[in-house]
Formats: sequence, structure tokens, C-alpha cells
Amino acid sequence: MSETKKFNPMALREKYSVGSLNKTNNFSSFWLDEGWDNTGSVFDDEDVKPKTDLIALSSYRRAVGNFVGIVTGDPDIKVTFTAHGDSFTDGKNVTISSKLDDKLFDSTVGLALHEGSHIKLSDFDFLKNLENSIPEEYFLLGEKKGYSKNKVMEIVKNIINYVEDRRIDNYIFTTSPGYKGYYHSMYDKYFYSKILDKALISNEYTNENLDSYMFRLINLANKNTNLNSLNGLRDIWNEIGLKNISRLNSTEDAFIVSLEVYSIIMNNLKDGIENVDPDTGEVSYSPADEGDDSDSQSASGNGEGSDGDKKSPKELTDEEFKEMLDNSEMDSGSSSSSSDKSEEVTLTDNQKKQLENAIKKQNKFMDGEISKKKVTKKEKRDLDTVESSGMSYVEVAKGIEDRYYGKKTPTKVVMVKKLSKELIDSDTINMLSTSKYSRYYYNRDEENDEGYVEDGIRLGTILGRKLQVRGESRETKWTRLDSGRIDKRLVAELGFGNERVFQNTFVESYSDAFLHISVDASGSMGGSKWTNTMTSVVALCKAVDMISNVDVVVSFRSTQTSGSRYARRGSITEYPIVLIAYDSRIDNFRKVRSLFPYLRASGTTPEGLCFEAILSDIVPTSKDKDSYFLNFSDGMPMFGNNDIDYHHDTAINHTRKMVDEIRYMGVNVMSYFIGDSYDRSRATDTFKRMYGSDAEFIDVTSVLSVAKTMNKKFLEK
Repeated sequence: MSETKKFNPMALREKYSVGSLNKTNNFSSFWLDEGWDNTGSVFDDEDVKPKTDLIALSSYRRAVGNFVGIVTGDPDIKVTFTAHGDSFTDGKNVTISSKLDDKLFDSTVGLALHEGSHIKLSDFDFLKNLENSIPEEYFLLGEKKGYSKNKVMEIVKNIINYVEDRRIDNYIFTTSPGYKGYYHSMYDKYFYSKILDKALISNEYTNENLDSYMFRLINLANKNTNLNSLNGLRDIWNEIGLKNISRLNSTEDAFIVSLEVYSIIMNNLKDGIENVDPDTGEVSYSPADEGDDSDSQSASGNGEGSDGDKKSPKELTDEEFKEMLDNSEMDSGSSSSSSDKSEEVTLTDNQKKQLENAIKKQNKFMDGEISKKKVTKKEKRDLDTVESSGMSYVEVAKGIEDRYYGKKTPTKVVMVKKLSKELIDSDTINMLSTSKYSRYYYNRDEENDEGYVEDGIRLGTILGRKLQVRGESRETKWTRLDSGRIDKRLVAELGFGNERVFQNTFVESYSDAFLHISVDASGSMGGSKWTNTMTSVVALCKAVDMISNVDVVVSFRSTQTSGSRYARRGSITEYPIVLIAYDSRIDNFRKVRSLFPYLRASGTTPEGLCFEAILSDIVPTSKDKDSYFLNFSDGMPMFGNNDIDYHHDTAINHTRKMVDEIRYMGVNVMSYFIGDSYDRSRATDTFKRMYGSDAEFIDVTSVLSVAKTMNKKFLEK
């Protein structure tokens, strides 16, 4: 455990973070992708203004959720976006803002960690029953000072909030010191401000009333705090014991301390003003300081160590205040502070307004009422689609350089891990149609529609029957050997001089196999190319489904455009996309039957960029498993966006490099170029340059034979 505490992600961030990232997000830049705050989105359908990138938003939520899980050690704490209602935690979930362009992004992370820590460590049930936990004498003490029962509960709750925050922050700082930076960013944004620093050394909130005590209490940790500003403030400091806050192990411990602090405050307030109802004679009390403002009456001598010889208060400009701070030596909790100087500081009217707003901001933070940008119903629906499909960005092409300027030109690939009907119905992915076989059977009755899926199933059933022998094993026993295991049937022959009583058994079986099928889903693959390719792909999936020791994954590669033809110029963004449509290890074959009819050819050909994105998903060949990579394509790689110019030699060389990477894993690569004689004559050299000398050209009518070829491969030993 001690080793874990030494881990400091901030140090890693400082060493490896990208210099071009937003400098105000010093800590988050370590784990967030570059361009996390870009305004394009695959869900931009009409263009009124740039939309939030929902894939980046989903990745951000997932990353924050991982951090909350790491810090709290509780994977059940969920991180969600605010869609409606209150934005503070309900004791079960952490809510975060959907605003990605926040310059102080680290504060959002800190706030999520803060809320998650409260969920883990705070007793929300205890806090809900606060009324039953407060002894009656504390209500009576409050009543004497003019405060109702509800007001007493509010005061105690606010004190608990402060003490509990200090207890929990100390726990996180102690157990996970590497995450302090996020907390500091949070407090800088939501709690601390220059006007508070100035107010703490001024004569503001030095009258002994409830507002003054609460203001001075929640700012005890500020380096400018002055314990001489109010009677009893030093006692409050000692009672809370910030330097020994680790002694508090529970919300109940924080509650006990809070009651003591409450008593100190009440005992330093004037008794309430007695009010007698003229009709009933009922006696009630109202606070004696009601109506007082925050201005100190410095001549009254309030506070410990007051000095009647002080000069009149002096208003300071921001520059004078900064100079005072630079020249002073202030210690939190010290007996001497600015109030002991020959001059008191007072705030201007404008500064007082700033202070009022700063205190409101602090109180909202204490109450957990931080304003967080909500997601719309449509964004929430689209986010659910992104989450359920496992959609994310994969950084690729980090080694590719611009051929004109030699500048690195990395880009992103949209990775979709799961094909679902919900994703299809969302009408957000270009290669997915909302109608079956839409490109070739437009407006036909879906219930009676048949196409490449049904044809593929028929062919696959035939191939699958031949493959079933793959799941069988043949056992051969050799007996009367000089060594091996004793054959019990021959033991009796030992007495007759026969020493060859041993046997060996040989089991002959097929190795397990893994097949990754990658299909070019660019627009040029449309028509008969698409129909025959998909028939072959479905046939292989069906055949594999009929045996037990072969797995198949089918991915489709194309491009995804955000925005629409009505979009403003420059707001359209295009990325390569990989869709993992089927994985026999986790999916039932029914998925092929029901969802593959909605796939269509659309977009351009980013080839190697997509191969790079799926490298980690390809299973390497091992002692017990043979691995195959089957590629269908019909053209040369070409793609371009604002990040990269992926054409000609740049694209060809990168694709070849990615194919070599796959081969280095021991994977048997088989690539088929689908085209006519014209395609073959102009593309033979470059295609073999990318995929190797064993790459094959086949015409449209021969695509179905690929499934039969793979069948033979599976039957080889």
C-alpha cells in the first residue's frame, strides 16, 4: 500500500504532456486526448452552430469515472452528466458539467473527485436525520439567541459541511497525494478569490454576529485568516484542529466537532431580542444583530487584542493590497496579522459587492449547488448511443509527416466497438442505413426482403458442415512399446519374458483459430462488389458459428463526416471510422442475421489508418492458436481532413507498414482486391506493394470463392 501512495501522476504529466495543450488544464492534459475540446461531432446533423463532440464528451466522462473509481476504490460510483433537476450529488452518483470548453478544466475533475469522495466517506443517512441527532439543549441555545429550530439545523449543517470537507480532503490528500492538483484547481475556481484574501485582512465581518462567524469559519484555511478578528475564533480554530483533522474518522465525528463550534459561536452572540405576542402573550426571540451590515465598528474594540489607538480604516487599491501581501508575513492561525498593524483596511463599495458575490459562490460550493451545464434530451439520447456502442477516438499516424513541410500529422479514427439496432436507428453513422438493403432495394417491404445475408447463410451452412470435422479429434493408441505408460492388458506377459508392455496414445486435433475479417466499406465498393463481398463474409460467419474452436471478428472501415451539406464552411470534419460489427466470442449469430442488412458502402478509403486503429484487437498466432487476417478492398488508400493528407506514397507506405505489423504478430494475412480488368492493370503493383506478393486480384463474380478458400485453410493441419 505504501508503494501506491508514492505514485504521482502529476509528475508523469509534467514529463510527458504535449506542449500544445491548453496550459490552464495542467493536470487533465496528461490523460485527456489532444483535441478533446473540439467542436465537431459525428452527431452534427444540421448546422446552426458548432456542436459538442459527443465522442470526446463520452471519453471525458469515462476517464473521469475511472479516476473517481481509482481514488475512491469504489467502482459502483457512477459519473453522469446533468440532464435535469438539481446538479449536486445524490449520495450515489457524481454529476459533471457537459461544458468542454471550460478553461479551468482541471477544476471539473477535482469537483468530480470531491463528490465521489463524499459518496465513499460521508454518511448521507446520518445527515438526512440531522434533526434527530442534535440534542435539545442546542436548539434551546439557538432559541435564546433568536434562531428557530430550522435555522439552528441550517447553521449546524453548514458547519458540518465545512468540517466534513476538511476531513475528506485530508483523507484523499493522504491516500492519493498525486491528485492534489485537481483539488487545488477546484478550490481556486469555486472557493478562493482575491477579494476574499483582501476581506480577511480588512475590517469586514468583524462584528460579532452570525454572518461574521460563518464567513471567518469557512475561510479558516486561508493564509490571510486573522484569529483575532472575532472573540472565540481562536477557540474555533483549536476545536476544529485542521492540522490534526485526521483524528476524525466519520461523519459523526465531524458532527460532534461541529456542535462544539456551534456552541462557541452561540456563546459569543448577544442574546436574542424578546418579543411578546400582544394577543397570546407568547414569548419569542429574534437575533439581536438582525439588520446589522458586515462593516466593522473598529472603534468598539470587538475581537481579542483590539487596539483603540488604531488609525482610521484605509481603502486599498488592488495594487496596494498586492504590495501589502508581498511585504507581510502572514501565517494561518498566527496571533499577529494585518489587524495588528497601525492601519486597518477597508473595502470600497465595489469591492464589497465583489465580496458579496464571492461569499454566495462559497456558500453554493458548501451546499453542493455548483452550476453545471446540462445536456439536452437529444444530447443525452445521443450520448447513450455513444456509450452503448463503445464509441471512442483512437490516435493514429503519429509518425506520418507532411510531405511538404515535414510536420507531424497525426489524426483520429472513430472506433465503434458494438453494432446495435439503437445505433442504426440513431442515423448517425454513414455506413449504416435505417432501412434494410436500402441502397439496392429502396422502399421494399423489410419483412419479405432478402439479400446477401440470406444468401450468405445458405452458403455458410454448406461450408459449416464440412468444417465440423475441425471440432473432432482422432486418438491413436500404440502398444507393445519399450517405453511409455504400462498397458494393463500386457502386465501378465511380464512373467513370460515380454518386456514390451508399454503403450503411448497420440491425440490428433486441430489448433484453435482466430479470423479477423476487415472489409472496405468505401463508396466504390457499392453494387455487386458489396453484395458478393457481404455474402462471402456472412457465409464465413455462419460456417464458424457451426464449430467450436474458431472465432471470427468482422470490422468495416470507411470515413465518417460530421455536419451536413447545410453546414457552415469549415465546420465539416471527417475522420476514418472502424465499426466492429460482429465478434463471435461475445455475439450470437442472430446479430449477423438481424443487423448486417443495414450495412452499406459509403465514404472513402483510409486503409492503413484503420488497420493501425485495430492493431490491439488482432489476436496474434500462438502455440495453440492460428490467426488469420482477411482483407477485402477495391482501391488504393486515400483520405484527407484538416489533420492529414493521406494519399499516394504516404498512404501506400503507411498501409504496408501496418500490414507488416500484423504479420510480425505471426498472423497469416490474406488480401483480396475486388475489381475488373481495368482496376487490375492500374493497381497490381501498388496493391502487392502494400499487401505482399501473395495478395490476389479477383473479379466480382469470384468473391464467393474466398469463403471456400478460407474453409480449406481451416481444414489444414
